[in-house]
Amino acid sequence: MKNKLQWCIGGAQGSGVDTSANIFSRACADGGLWVYGKREYYSNIKGEHSYFVVRVSETPVRSLLEEIHVLATFDEETIARHFDEVVPGGAILYDPRQLQKEADDISTLDARIKEELSSRFDHSPTIADMLHNAEKRGVKLFEVPYSTLLATISSKSGEKRNSVLEKMINVLAVSASFALLKYDLEELKRSIVKVFGGKKKVAELNEIAAEVAYDYFRQNADNSFDYSISRIEKKEKRLLINGNQSVALGKIAAGLSFQTYYPITPAADESTYLERYDRFHLKDGNERNLIVVQAEDEIAAVTMAIGGALAGARSATCTSGPGFSLMAEGIGWAGINEVPVVITNYQRAGPSTGMPTRHEQGDLKFALNGGHGEFPRIVLASGDVEEAFYDANLAFNYAERYQLPVIHLLDKAIANTTLTLPYFDVTKLRIDRGKFAGDGTPFVLKEGERYERFKFTEDGISPRVAAGTKGVVFWNTGDEHNELGHITEDPVIRDRMMEKRMGKLEVASREIPAEEKFHYYGAEEPELLVLSWGSTKGAILEAMERLGKKIGFMQIRLLKPFPSQEVAARIKGAARFCTIEMNYSGQLADLIAENTGYLAPIRVVKYNGRPVTTEEAERSMKKVLEGKAGKRMVLEHGA
Repeated sequence: MKNKLQWCIGGAQGSGVDTSANIFSRACADGGLWVYGKREYYSNIKGEHSYFVVRVSETPVRSLLEEIHVLATFDEETIARHFDEVVPGGAILYDPRQLQKEADDISTLDARIKEELSSRFDHSPTIADMLHNAEKRGVKLFEVPYSTLLATISSKSGEKRNSVLEKMINVLAVSASFALLKYDLEELKRSIVKVFGGKKKVAELNEIAAEVAYDYFRQNADNSFDYSISRIEKKEKRLLINGNQSVALGKIAAGLSFQTYYPITPAADESTYLERYDRFHLKDGNERNLIVVQAEDEIAAVTMAIGGALAGARSATCTSGPGFSLMAEGIGWAGINEVPVVITNYQRAGPSTGMPTRHEQGDLKFALNGGHGEFPRIVLASGDVEEAFYDANLAFNYAERYQLPVIHLLDKAIANTTLTLPYFDVTKLRIDRGKFAGDGTPFVLKEGERYERFKFTEDGISPRVAAGTKGVVFWNTGDEHNELGHITEDPVIRDRMMEKRMGKLEVASREIPAEEKFHYYGAEEPELLVLSWGSTKGAILEAMERLGKKIGFMQIRLLKPFPSQEVAARIKGAARFCTIEMNYSGQLADLIAENTGYLAPIRVVKYNGRPVTTEEAERSMKKVLEGKAGKRMVLEHGA
């Protein structure tokens, strides 16, 4: 099993799990391998269990598997939670000091897991019991004497055994993993230097730690492990990037000049990334900058973003479910005033605070309908990290072309996925500012003519200028208004204004090309048509490859205006169909019924806070094909 495995590392939050996974991922990516990693963590700062799963392959990877081939641990809880996920022939790296620790004594381990372990072993099992159970299943066990290794590092480096050295246990686990997998130590050392950046002393100490663990493992561990990884040649330049970064770069490429936010998981990482790169150089040598503002709350964030858009900036805000709820009134104000603002919503499990660091696709109906009254908005959903880059550009184009709010839907699964991608092709991007006279396009009023910001036009889209444009006056109000923006309650004007605004969705539906509305994969006349949206995409595509049947997959990207005719035609051409999504009720299934009249006979849903795995998608699709599925299938895998 060469260059094809799934690696997992875990530990208490604050113990360097993310850093170790980043080192592992970068070393593999720099060695030409394709990487797909997922971060899972609790909504507290330190102490609770955190783990990172990284899948490595010689070919591009779209999703994660349920199985683990190498489990690298340096605490008891990681073993207690994940020992059963390691496949026969796989490996567990463990600290021998922890063998006698009982499950009941692990304070952060969930009570449910303790009960399940006690029931299974007829007592509160020790770490040794769990490892012995794994060994009986064919899992190989490898002892990593962290205490001994730290003493060696102290001797080699001249550093005292203190908290600084203790923090290097995570790098010892990575290095032991690479020694086990026979991967080049130099790749690991180069990755350490990159990850620690300007922290030269820290990088040097961790390089010493990596050498010590690697040498010890190569000399003392059984060399017969079947899994290995090695460097391969890359055919193109690649990025190692996560979803937050992809959206941020997409916004920069689209010409973003003003972004607001209030810190919230998992959205804040996008804005903090923009803050790091708020000044940059263009290819022509000129320097450009953008403004990123942390507001006092989400209400301020959305209204500030609206103000930026009124001033002519390409303006956006980003948030997650609870913050998006607070933004509803502001989005309505943008709707009645035809303001082109982009709202990026990284969905997480709700309602209320819900599970702040876990996955869900529960905001679809709210994104489609949130806010009182009726006003047009476009809702676009990305299916993976690569799409997220290009969709960030589309969101601005839609907002400015049709002069309305655009909601870009992602979720935690995309935000916190790290993977390798070919460099983005910026030649595919285009900037469409619509009827805007603020970017060099002249705007001239005839003598005595007044500017009508909400002028009735054939397509419902009025000429737009930036607030403060010399010689131009216009009004904005949350009330209904006439063409000048003056408040009115005239029933005839009200009818015309509502028709003007809402009619934009019909225009958008006609003009937006099919490839931006949906992607279709697989058989043209399928035995099974799967309809889904968002981050379930990768698991469904891999499941289709595994099943090798006549399956079609329609990934719906544009959720408002909904591609009703195209979806109906695909459903009509399929022998049977189902939906797969990560929410309780099957919100996409409801949307399909509302827009096409077709009621999904089978809804596959998942809402436990973990993403859909390849195996879950495969099992559910197989059951549907075999006629063994009920009307509602709930997927439950989760660590």
